[in-house]
Amino acid sequence: MFSSIFKKYTIVFFIITSFTSFDDADPEILSENLVTADYFNIIDYTFPNFIFLQKDFIGFKEFLGYKESTSDYKKINKFGFIGKYQFNINTLKMYKIKNSQKFINNAELQERVFLINVQRNKWILRKDIKWFVGSDIYNTNITESGIIAAAHLAGPGNVKKYLRSGGKYNPKDAFGTSISKYMEYFKGYDLSMIKAVKNPKVMLF
Repeated sequence: MFSSIFKKYTIVFFIITSFTSFDDADPEILSENLVTADYFNIIDYTFPNFIFLQKDFIGFKEFLGYKESTSDYKKINKFGFIGKYQFNINTLKMYKIKNSQKFINNAELQERVFLINVQRNKWILRKDIKWFVGSDIYNTNITESGIIAAAHLAGPGNVKKYLRSGGKYNPKDAFGTSISKYMEYFKGYDLSMIKAVKNPKVMLF
C-alpha cells in the first residue's frame, strides 16, 4: 500500500521540491526554550511538502512557508523580505541577526527563527488567544493557528486590533493579503506543542 501511494504522489513531490533550494545548515544556532529536546530531529529540511503532513506545527510551518515563498529559502521579494518565511530586516535585528546574507544561506537558522517568532507571538497574543479562539468573525472560525499566522503576516499588534474590533480593522499587506485571509487559510492547526515565550533568543552553540 505504501509503495502505491509513493508512486502516485512521486510527480507531485518532485514538482513541489523543485521550487526549493537547500543548503547544508551550519550547526551554530540554538533556540532558548525549545519545545522539546527532540523537536528539531523531526524536521526534515528536504521535504517541505505540506500536502503530506498533518495539521500540526510541522504542517502549519510548511504550509505557511509555501504560501510565503513557495518554500524557497533564498527568496527575496521586491520589498526586501527574505527567506522561506519572508522575514523583514527589522524582525531579524530584533533577534540579533544582522547579516542577511548569512541568514538567507542558512536553512536551519531560518527554521529556528520562525520557531522563536511563533513563541514570541504566542506570548504577546496569549490573552487574545484565550478570549477569541472558538468565536467567529465574519464567518471565519478563529483558531490559535489562524491568529499566529496572521501575526506573521501583519504583526501581533495589528492582529489584536483585528480581533478586538470584531474584524472591522482588517489591513492588507503590500500584495493585498488581509489578516482575515490568513485567519481562514491557516485555521485549525494544532500548535499546542509550542510554548509561549516572552523573550525567546537565538543562541550560539
